[in-house]
Amino acid sequence: MKLAIVFLLLALPIQWEPNFETAQTKAKEKHQLLLLNFSGSDWCGPCIMLRKEYLESEVFTAMANDNLVLVNADFPRKKKNIPAPEVVKRNEALAEKYNKEGNFPFTLLMDADGKVLKTWVGKPNTSPEVWTAQIKAICDSHK
Repeated sequence: MKLAIVFLLLALPIQWEPNFETAQTKAKEKHQLLLLNFSGSDWCGPCIMLRKEYLESEVFTAMANDNLVLVNADFPRKKKNIPAPEVVKRNEALAEKYNKEGNFPFTLLMDADGKVLKTWVGKPNTSPEVWTAQIKAICDSHK
């Protein structure tokens, strides 16, 4: 029975909060850090690889569920993938504040107040396991 519960928890998709302010509130309530990812989900090859190899990996998902509130600021280019105007406006405001240089992918680890603790430009140059361990260590040091 315990094994079945663990399997179901691991099978759950990782939850991304679409609104940064809501994510900040959740992070404060849960005493967790924020991971903000800027992506181009339908045109940026490294963004797609980061998502598949790192952000959707079992090791990252398991760690993130207990330690992070996740926010994805996506900038798709295909007309069918462009989000609602209010989402585009929110993402553009996040980019103006945190990604002025327009890097894709660009990932930031920050506290609930928006103070940036660590950034990664592009896909990490370590394995998903090492990258996840680095993030977990920073999370642990801020509890």
